[in-house]
Amino acid sequence: MTTDGMSPRRLVVTLCTAEILTMVAAFTYPALIPRFIAEWSLTNAEAGWIGGVYFAGYTCGVPLLSALTDRVDPRRVYLVGASLGAAAAFGFALLADGFWTAILFRTLAGLGLAGTYMPGLKLLVDRYRGERQSRAVAFYTSSFSLGTAASFFLAGHVAGTVGWRAAFTVGAVAALAAAALVGLAIRPQAFEAAPSRGAATFDVRPVLRNRAAMGFVVAYGVHNWELFVFRTWLVPFLAFSIGLQAADAWTLEPTVVATIAALVSVAASISGNELAVVCGRERVVSIVMIAGAAFSCVVGLAAPLPYAVVVVVLLVYNALTVADSAAITAGAVAWAEPERRGATLAVHAVSGFGFASVGPPLAGWVLDLTGGGSSTVSWTLAFAAGGLISVGGPVALRLTRRARRATSGAAF
Repeated sequence: MTTDGMSPRRLVVTLCTAEILTMVAAFTYPALIPRFIAEWSLTNAEAGWIGGVYFAGYTCGVPLLSALTDRVDPRRVYLVGASLGAAAAFGFALLADGFWTAILFRTLAGLGLAGTYMPGLKLLVDRYRGERQSRAVAFYTSSFSLGTAASFFLAGHVAGTVGWRAAFTVGAVAALAAAALVGLAIRPQAFEAAPSRGAATFDVRPVLRNRAAMGFVVAYGVHNWELFVFRTWLVPFLAFSIGLQAADAWTLEPTVVATIAALVSVAASISGNELAVVCGRERVVSIVMIAGAAFSCVVGLAAPLPYAVVVVVLLVYNALTVADSAAITAGAVAWAEPERRGATLAVHAVSGFGFASVGPPLAGWVLDLTGGGSSTVSWTLAFAAGGLISVGGPVALRLTRRARRATSGAAF
């Protein structure tokens, strides 16, 4: 049972569905990067900045909006965030015509995500009552990947038939539907901040001193750097690979491959969390991150191979980039102080999406410096620039291990 009488299953299904809907517009731009580079005469670095500024907007908004959920009902924050996301997508559809307008509306879209993703997680963990909270968190965080799949698929299909502006409009309507779903299905709940949740809610120093949680917070940052370099540049890389194939070779639309990759992410993230529960969260996260870092150094070399092989290589790497996702977030939640859970999630999100805002433009810059993505060497270096940083995750977990051993309770 939940705190408002709603069944746990219904709560999880409602919030996961809403999360998918708010994500429909999230990857419309990455799905169409080759089109925007050609239509707006963008460099790879500029294209990367438009991709990264989405996460920069998220990073700017999440400290206030996530920490605010320690003081007000997260449902209210969620509804505002979903509405802002819809407005940003409508604005991009109607007014974007180049680098600066794209930067503006993608920043606003990131702010909208800041009002839904972590506040939605806080809404879930505050109202969920049961022994399987870790599993509920895994389902919720995996819905991010389901939304990503929907975003890539709809962007490719809609843009290919009626244009990219219509694709962003579809994303805007989906975000409005998410707001309506949460507003109607989840009742408002009296929310009274505890004395310890007063002004100190926005003081992140206690969170930063919580080394047990901060190991996972740092790991989340480098995890997102790698993940969003891959997701931002996946479609352009596939387009490059198609250009190297024989004229009669079998190919699959890059946005379809990206959709499949996002669906694989759901299974990989949930499976990774289940494995972490059995084998130990820190051990599983560390192994996955090291394997992903190693794999990132060879992904670009696959481009001239038969297209089916390229797709398999990318799906394997994709699974490695997300298999640790739910386990990392569950770890941060588990070791957060209960009265500072919202503030901890805010710091967690700033770390994750702050790193994510830098990764894609840096990879684009590497592409520009090494021939504009016209060779396998160029793409190898770009993906390595995204993946090698993830080694920092196991290092952070190792350095903070003693704090977790010394702290009683938590780790679900």
